[in-house]
Amino acid sequence: MSERIAQINPPSLKLRRIKRILDGLYRRYNRRNLIKPDPLQFVYRYSSRQDREIVAFLAAALAYGRVQQIEKSLTDLLGRMGDCPFEFVRDFGEHRREKLGNFKHRFTTGEDISDLLELLRGVLAENGSIEKCFLLGYSKTDESVLSALSKFCDGLLGTYAKTHRRQASRGLKYLLAGTANGGACKRLNLFLRWMVRNDDVDTGLWRRIDKAKLIVPVDVHMSRLCRILGLHSLKTVSLAMAVKITEAFKEIEPADPVKYDFALSRIGIVKNCTGRHRSGCEFCELFEFCNKR
Repeated sequence: MSERIAQINPPSLKLRRIKRILDGLYRRYNRRNLIKPDPLQFVYRYSSRQDREIVAFLAAALAYGRVQQIEKSLTDLLGRMGDCPFEFVRDFGEHRREKLGNFKHRFTTGEDISDLLELLRGVLAENGSIEKCFLLGYSKTDESVLSALSKFCDGLLGTYAKTHRRQASRGLKYLLAGTANGGACKRLNLFLRWMVRNDDVDTGLWRRIDKAKLIVPVDVHMSRLCRILGLHSLKTVSLAMAVKITEAFKEIEPADPVKYDFALSRIGIVKNCTGRHRSGCEFCELFEFCNKR
């Protein structure tokens, strides 16, 4: 349906110009050997599908803060979990909780991670994988993955409350931040991109969710780059902004609106774009748009 609409209402001249730039960025940056320092790099250190799913969820959960700190924290966490993260979670208990006791990534503590792994242990026991659990709340008729994402997070937090007879900690809620508070859900949408899309960067491990329903993972950097391109004019990073940006990308690439996320984000990571003019900006692919703001 979305492709048919795109044929009836073809992208504007401006969007066609943006698509040419994005296609160039995709060809240049969307390569496996350029993933580092993205936290996705940790997923490809494992060959097992089961290990990759667990590592991806944890890598996305901790994908906040400075890139160097994220790498350091994930190296620490996965080192504590041993050679098979899936088995570590499947057999998670008090002894393994102790192994994570002094772990810390910014304001995420070892206790927060342990609470998350305890929930994931239940997910694996009941469903066999995170994917099958997520699919319980997913419908092909959904406009996007947001409804399923909300059900997934609310379900896990509800399980915690029922099991422990108290509400989840602030730290656990942050790791399972769904759509309820209007946040952009950047880290969970990032995880879904890694799982659902299938190219030289994204794993394509999940095959029953339509990539057209994905939402662009938006943080302050992606917000800035998309504002430069004129894809939104909102000031606060939020779920509304993520949806608006995704809608703009759907006009450009209806069947795969999150296609350009990794490549576009390299402008911020590789070129350290701050949105302010400086020497060398004239060589940036986005310069013609940035210079006209």
